[in-house]
Amino acid sequence: MRHLTEIRWHGRGGQGAKTAALLLADVAFEAGKHVQGFPEYGPERMGAPITAYDRISDNPIRVHSNIYSPDFVAVVDDTLLSSVDVTAGLKADGAILVNTQKTPEEILPLLKGYPGKVFLLNAHDVCMATLGKYFPNTPMLAAMVKISGVMDINEFLTQMETSLKHKFARKPEVLEGNLKALRVAIEEVVECR
Repeated sequence: MRHLTEIRWHGRGGQGAKTAALLLADVAFEAGKHVQGFPEYGPERMGAPITAYDRISDNPIRVHSNIYSPDFVAVVDDTLLSSVDVTAGLKADGAILVNTQKTPEEILPLLKGYPGKVFLLNAHDVCMATLGKYFPNTPMLAAMVKISGVMDINEFLTQMETSLKHKFARKPEVLEGNLKALRVAIEEVVECR
């Protein structure tokens, strides 16, 4: 892992981008990492573009600011590609992860010439097959952990199971679907460049 990994999340209010960023920080912390996970607040409302951030390191993190040059970017809603510059500041040796049902040929031109790696995940289909409802943050979180390497995948799954058991203590029927969504996303995320 790099000395410090910075991740920026783009989504729309209500899609769980903020939750995914905070959950990643929580599970990385439980795995012994130094972390920061925070949203950028403005006049957001349901459906409005939002941004959230993660910093993860094996060493103490001394910087306390927004992330302007992320190593990785996760785009939870591909409609943002035409209205938000999601690749702004994204390091060329990093990667972008886009939740989409579109083909690479449809997505790549929307990335403003970003030269780095591009990963796609159809989180909609993963959710419908495993959860029966569309909650894209769960599969996007797993895919981001896989492509960024911020923590061991098996350790991530173990920490997520612990976290989800606590979160869904009163809804145990939801637990298995979420765990399955994580595992399927890890298998189905694809590098298209």
